[in-house]
Amino acid sequence: MNDLAVGDVAVVEPAGGRSLRGRLRVPGDKSISHRALLVAAWASGTSRLAGLNRGADVSHTLDAVVALGARVRPRGTELLVEGTHGHLREPEAVIEVGNSGTGIRLLAGLVATIDGLCVLQGDGSVARRPMDRVAAPLRLMGARIDGRRGGCYPPLVVRGGGLTGIDYTLPVASAQVKSAILFAGLGAEGRTRVHEVVPVRAHTEEMLAEAGAGIEVRPEGAGSSVTLQPGPLHAISLRVPADPSQAAFWAVAACIVPGSDLVLEDVYVGQARSGFIDVLKRMGARLEVVGRDPERLTADLRVQAGPLVGTSVGGAEVPGLIDEVPVLAVAAALADGTTRFSGAAELRLKESDRLATTVEMLRALGAKAEAQPDGLVVEGSAGAPLDQGIVGSHGDHRIAMAAAVGALAAKGPVHVQGWSSTATSYPSFEEDLRRCLK
Repeated sequence: MNDLAVGDVAVVEPAGGRSLRGRLRVPGDKSISHRALLVAAWASGTSRLAGLNRGADVSHTLDAVVALGARVRPRGTELLVEGTHGHLREPEAVIEVGNSGTGIRLLAGLVATIDGLCVLQGDGSVARRPMDRVAAPLRLMGARIDGRRGGCYPPLVVRGGGLTGIDYTLPVASAQVKSAILFAGLGAEGRTRVHEVVPVRAHTEEMLAEAGAGIEVRPEGAGSSVTLQPGPLHAISLRVPADPSQAAFWAVAACIVPGSDLVLEDVYVGQARSGFIDVLKRMGARLEVVGRDPERLTADLRVQAGPLVGTSVGGAEVPGLIDEVPVLAVAAALADGTTRFSGAAELRLKESDRLATTVEMLRALGAKAEAQPDGLVVEGSAGAPLDQGIVGSHGDHRIAMAAAVGALAAKGPVHVQGWSSTATSYPSFEEDLRRCLK
């Protein structure tokens, strides 16, 4: 990979006889980092957080908790967060979330506990992302929420306080909506219960339990119900595990670059986050899960290069790998046979329309791909190299990094436009690629 050029373009060279080798710890999990900061801000005492994701999204959430009254100071490799004892303050200015849909949705729930007014806004991408799925349950709890198009789109104006717990079934599989309701439930009168039809990320309930919340999770059909009793939280001490959504890029890269043998360290493999591992194994990947830590729900992943075959991805497994579809589509483009992704319409509501931009990326690299209303179909090349070309990221970090992975198996250099978007979640991606490609 060359240094970034003028115009925010990265030129990614093919592996060219080199391979991915050694050990790598990708950045701290972004989803966990957001939630750790919010729990620490609400709690009593000083929380110790290590390994937080250093991307722009989490930086905005860090600024937000300071605006809400938490005191933050670094100490060595840790961040110390002195909580507000459950008494967040009304912010003096608009809270900016940047590119983070997770940030704005989770914060909407937390600031709904404040007897006051809070305005949440983001960049152009966030302004296009639907917020009614969060606003609806928070209104049922007593918050007053306004925004563009009747509160459906940011910026959001939240007037909170006086909340009452609700019993709510998620109409879409969304850990963000579940989390927003649970954060609001911390300041509500009476219990809050959320039902999920299929399992989604469980980070919020895991972290609230760690902080001493009165929370109970019970199996319910194919999903579960989460019940929260309002009450105080105590400070937490947390080392954020490595982000599985980021690890997936390296896992695919190690699969498709001949001679690769890469170990990804300390990856979170808890509920609804390890789906990409199952998909790659179905595709024939030489991927081994080793060194499990059942307490922290982490493991190391050893991935070696080898041929892949097409598969089908859909149904209840999709919420557990929704962010990994673009790079799994790169794996599919180099596999033998056809891969079909379905039940992934949620990808149209991400930083870009990821179904459309993933297909555009693959076609720019010479692959055969077609978007469907809720998914995509990719015809594999049976290992034949992809084409060199120009890929536009559309400001989407996962499209930019997926294109870089595809470039490793291309005939020539790939120009990735909008490379700075990787700073959203993985500022050191280029540095790690240089270090691991030997």
